[in-house]
Amino acid sequence: MIKAGLYLERFRTKHLADKKIPGAYRYLNTYAVDYVLQALRHPQSTVWANIFAPVEILQCFDLRCLSVECLSSFLSGFRIEDYFLDFAEEEGIASTLCSYHKTFIGASDSGIVPPAAFSLTTSTICDGNINTFRYLSENCGVDNFLLDIPMDNSEEAIEYVIAQLKDLISTLEKTFHKSFSPARLTEVIKRENASKELYEKCLVLLRDKAYPSTLTLQMYMLFATHLNIGEPEILTFFEKMHEELLAAPAFDGINILWVHLLPWYQETLQEYFNLTDDCQIQAIEMNLDYRQPLDPDDPLRSLALKMINNAYTRSYDRKVDLVCDLADELQPDGVINFCHWGCKQSSGGVMRLKERMQEKDLPLLILDGDGMDRRNSHNGQIRTRWEAFHELLKTRKGQ
Repeated sequence: MIKAGLYLERFRTKHLADKKIPGAYRYLNTYAVDYVLQALRHPQSTVWANIFAPVEILQCFDLRCLSVECLSSFLSGFRIEDYFLDFAEEEGIASTLCSYHKTFIGASDSGIVPPAAFSLTTSTICDGNINTFRYLSENCGVDNFLLDIPMDNSEEAIEYVIAQLKDLISTLEKTFHKSFSPARLTEVIKRENASKELYEKCLVLLRDKAYPSTLTLQMYMLFATHLNIGEPEILTFFEKMHEELLAAPAFDGINILWVHLLPWYQETLQEYFNLTDDCQIQAIEMNLDYRQPLDPDDPLRSLALKMINNAYTRSYDRKVDLVCDLADELQPDGVINFCHWGCKQSSGGVMRLKERMQEKDLPLLILDGDGMDRRNSHNGQIRTRWEAFHELLKTRKGQ
């Protein structure tokens, strides 16, 4: 039934999507739905991964990268996340575990989601990642590869990660009986650089251009910036986006810089952000956690640097610095930080972000909730806080 639903959704997004949605977003939507569908149809060539994994290497082996958070979001879109969450907790999984991870565990252990051929995760940011992937590996018999990312940028740390990447490549060659092509990785890196360069140009245009989207479409951006970065289709998406933004009309509504995850299903936020002329999200900081170009002539070192110098590695102040840089560049009217249930780094560091936003005299709204489980989302509370914040932003903007 899930596959049938994805088939129908792919048809809908390709042929029946709302015409208010820009063409680039419609293209990305269809691509992402089809990508998840094919990953479920062909588990023998699918890898379970987190969004910080070096997907560029996986592409060289023609492997699909299925993110735990991504598939859990799709299951929530089918409104069946509560079943899998309860299933996992009844097995003994802690109620405090991130609901993205818990949903995926429930879907896997219930037999709904077929085991992948391999799994790959990193030690970056999420303390639940390592245990979740270890659990999935043991329960499903899926070989797991953990990339241990050091907390410093020394030459020793870089060489340590490069050695792990070489080990990963060797493991993939043995597992999938394919030879690694350095030339192919170089091409992937070049497309990634071109995509990121176009996205940076799009960010400049988004300061004063109208480019309507939805909360769901904003979440799909993780396909473009993480899960599938370097794919030809993603470069096409950014080319379309840039072309449309150049011709887009001016925007004089409320611009928001979003921090962390989006509760895409939340009724009040949908009302204000989904294809409206009043409010739009310029960017989510997660999509810009590493903005430097990669060196196509030394791709493994570049990938090591990308993971070591990610904004989520080391101190939370690195993430705060990224938000401040984006605030200076995008000049948003306000910032929203969503503290997702079970995500300790977001909730634990948000006061530091608040201090820095106060120094910049930039309004910050802190929302608590759950990016997955509707039962942990309180619409009345979110509506009250958002509407007060919205009025503040309008007043400051002179509207």
